[in-house]
Amino acid sequence: MTTIQAALARNIPKWREEVRTLIKEHGNEKVSEVTLRQAYGGMRGVKCMVCDTSEVPPDQGLLVRGTPIGQLTNSTPEDIFYLLCTGEMPGTGEVEALRKDFSDRSQVPDYVWTVLEAMPADSHPMCMLDTAILVMERESKFRQEYTEGLKKEDYWKPTLEDALTLLARLPAVAAGVYRIRFNKGKPIDPRKDLDWAGNFAHMLGIKDPSGEFADCIRLYLVLHCDHEGGNVSAHACHLVASALSDTYYAVSAGLNGLSGPLHGLANQECLGWILRVQEKFGGVPTDEQLTEFAWETLKAGKVIPGYGHAVLRVTDPRFTALREFGMKHFPDDPVMTIVDKVYRIVPEVLKEHGKAKNPWPNVDAGSGALLYHYGLREFPYYTVMFSVSRALGMCAQMVIDRALGEPIERPKSVTTDWLKTQVNSGERLAESSASRS
Repeated sequence: MTTIQAALARNIPKWREEVRTLIKEHGNEKVSEVTLRQAYGGMRGVKCMVCDTSEVPPDQGLLVRGTPIGQLTNSTPEDIFYLLCTGEMPGTGEVEALRKDFSDRSQVPDYVWTVLEAMPADSHPMCMLDTAILVMERESKFRQEYTEGLKKEDYWKPTLEDALTLLARLPAVAAGVYRIRFNKGKPIDPRKDLDWAGNFAHMLGIKDPSGEFADCIRLYLVLHCDHEGGNVSAHACHLVASALSDTYYAVSAGLNGLSGPLHGLANQECLGWILRVQEKFGGVPTDEQLTEFAWETLKAGKVIPGYGHAVLRVTDPRFTALREFGMKHFPDDPVMTIVDKVYRIVPEVLKEHGKAKNPWPNVDAGSGALLYHYGLREFPYYTVMFSVSRALGMCAQMVIDRALGEPIERPKSVTTDWLKTQVNSGERLAESSASRS
């Protein structure tokens, strides 16, 4: 039994008892109310899920098991996955055990490369990644053990096995997608002496004599690991997993959601706007030029990508970490200089504009600039890198959900006619009440 399994086995009974007690003593208490606007508005802000791996307070940003993400920037993805799953920061022994576990499971089956190389040359990298994940579903331990007969209280064990195997292979698969899709050569094998993030950087094949690119990838994978349970990718994964679909099906579903332009594609749109600024002004603009360009964007009915967030009302601490990395290692890079200048100027423009609830940058405002600096300039691939990181959170959430025995998700839907009836009924009741008073 590996150390992450032992930690979960130790903690799960305590978590189960805590949930049972909460439901028994407070099961009928309300945690949220839903307005008609929310019902039509994508359920924005409706509290109707439980996610213990992370939360996003509007005034703080991402907390991973209660720890601000800004305090975890020197951690590794192995640290983060252990923390997400167990609620505990691992010691050196736990990290080394998890790193070895990932290394032992990292060999990608030959049939995956056969399938990827047979796909059309213009396939989207995200489609290739999802296809590779689904192809490996045949190896699911959960599906096998469930078919043979598995106690509900043990569902989490083969789910963790699937999660560890998928995560172990994901950097190699994602790097292979990059090399196959963009004609970079054959996939590169992982190295036993490198950690999860270091191997991903190595297998991409981008020259990195100083190890700085690997450090950038390590930071990127930590920062994008999780973002509570209600975002599209996490929720889609949770929904599919709630039907007891295995890890491969569920993570693939989540990543299909991440592929959308309103979710995982945002970082490339942000970088595209920065590059348009650079092209328009032939380099780094003056403050006055950038201010004018920002107003031109807004007056054209467009948004400034990377500014504003569905939940946050402060500068995203993940952006702060990425900006600090860029300004430390390559402050004279013109793209990074523009990102920094936009950070100083655009929030004031948005405040004056008056329509943005949150004028501050989110993580996407800076992430693309770092990848661009190191020569990774194939924009459609950026979401694949996001996926490698976000799979950490999706897999951890799935393990916890299975451990707590969460049921299939089945919210109740209503029709527009039903809502109209309720609204009209409410108006009549209000009028009746007013006339009596």
